Amino acid sequence: MTESCENEVVAQLVEFRRRAADYARRDGHIPPDEAFFAEMNAQVVANAEQYYRSMFAGRVSSWNLRDSHMTNTIEAIVDHLRRRGRAGKVVVWEHNSHLGDARATEMGRSGEHNVGQLIRQRHGDDARLIGFMTYQGSVTAASDWDAPAERKRVKEGMLGSYELLFHQFAIPSFLLPLRGNPAAAPLEEQRLERAIGVIYAPRTERTSHYFFADLPRQFDAVIHFDTTRAVEPLERWELVHTQEMPETYPWTL
Repeated sequence: MTESCENEVVAQLVEFRRRAADYARRDGHIPPDEAFFAEMNAQVVANAEQYYRSMFAGRVSSWNLRDSHMTNTIEAIVDHLRRRGRAGKVVVWEHNSHLGDARATEMGRSGEHNVGQLIRQRHGDDARLIGFMTYQGSVTAASDWDAPAERKRVKEGMLGSYELLFHQFAIPSFLLPLRGNPAAAPLEEQRLERAIGVIYAPRTERTSHYFFADLPRQFDAVIHFDTTRAVEPLERWELVHTQEMPETYPWTL
């Protein structure tokens, strides 16, 4: 709630780029990867100032800023690799809520966009959005922000959900292509879809974790595991937590 430092942050980023360019013109040697890492770190600071300030104004604004930053980072990495002759395919591992096209969900109707939507808009058929779904099993998640991780039982998919529909196929696991697949047409009727992230609240599952979606428009394909098993941490003993507030406080994004 204090005065914005956006101008100073942006000025610092511009100064960094100018100094790097001047140094390179004077035959100074800057390792390409190190220069890129430094510039991206400076960009994070510039975007973070706007992001955290927007969190006081509303959820949609901060969500859009965050996913735009993620998308621009992907593009910057691709451009950096291309300049170094290392262009290739890029695999982005994120939560379904970030990778599925937001325009096919309640998120889009409320004014939110995400990485999947932006990448699809920029790259068209060169992009493939793949979602993961499950009907039941276990998950490693917390009960609240900054709370310890727990092994939780995932409740069976709700009535009217894609999860229940896929369970009724009676196939333990499968890949379902959606793009250009005539057999996927019946799935275009909007159904509930579950999203479990850092937090899982079974008691309020409908309001906390379900939203309406049009699956064939949201993803190019989905991978369904009827029963999933919780991720087990490599570190068996809990590490000491910092006393900092969660990055997305006070919004549970």
